[in-house]
Amino acid sequence: MAGAASLDAVRRGGKVALAQALSDLESAPDARATLSLLDAAYHAPKGHVIGLTGPPGVGKSTLAAALVRHWRSMGESVGVVAVDPSSKIGGGSLLGDRMRMAANPEDQNLFIRSMAAGGQLGGLSESAFPAIILMRALFDRVLVETVGVGQSETDISGVADSVVFCVQPGSGDSLQFMKSGIMEVPDMFVVTKADLGDMAAKAVADLEGALSLRLHPGDWDAKVLQVSTLDPGLGIGPLIAALDAHEHWLKTQGRRDLKRRDQMRSWGHTNLLLHIGRDGLAALSEKSLRQLDGETPFQSLYQLRISVQFQSRETPSSPD
Repeated sequence: MAGAASLDAVRRGGKVALAQALSDLESAPDARATLSLLDAAYHAPKGHVIGLTGPPGVGKSTLAAALVRHWRSMGESVGVVAVDPSSKIGGGSLLGDRMRMAANPEDQNLFIRSMAAGGQLGGLSESAFPAIILMRALFDRVLVETVGVGQSETDISGVADSVVFCVQPGSGDSLQFMKSGIMEVPDMFVVTKADLGDMAAKAVADLEGALSLRLHPGDWDAKVLQVSTLDPGLGIGPLIAALDAHEHWLKTQGRRDLKRRDQMRSWGHTNLLLHIGRDGLAALSEKSLRQLDGETPFQSLYQLRISVQFQSRETPSSPD
């Protein structure tokens, strides 16, 4: 395996260099060069990260393709992270959104990466967050499409600036989500297949009713929108406008940087829990955990894990 390149080298190297960097990230996430690359990317954010989530079959991939076409037509660079179900045999990406989403291989401003969910119930894989951090430093837009596991898909809020939740007319999903935690997560809701007419209107009404029950609505007024990919352009414009408005709101309210800091801290805690367990996490002081807010959060995270593992090896076993 070649050593991870610098952020400038990845920029210069285009899609080939980015693909190699992401492969290095997945195969050797703790390599010093990889951690250094991620720290550099974390402090050089460029793009707006949009999370696209919702139940399987709702039309997320079709909607994602429509958004990508619009952004590219406007001259914006786009990176896509498509998280697919994992193969039970090989563990890799099962559906392969790179195959389902048409892309010009010669277009250096469009990059699509499929990632296996790896059994994670929140709709994202462990390596999705660092991959998004890297792509956020390279593209104007980063679109994250989750695996689609239903009501447990709340992890998307831990990686995206703006979360779009998709609902299909006539599915009953809008009523189910009234009593689930997912209603607290999205910044906007999209009823797909708006060409279904009355059924789409009913789904919109149900979602608007559910929004009135949100426990923590915040200052942002969540939107309910309709789109149809069968009717070209129907609803895409308003969705793009809503995404731009939410990005502007986050920036002007000073919330985007705070949100991204909290995401880094939350992912770091989850990573520590995965690698050193509850006892190891409890052994870390609040002061040491604040290193996740520093200049080298990924390198600091690795050092925290190593320090706990080293201490556990040095601590003698309790006598019987």
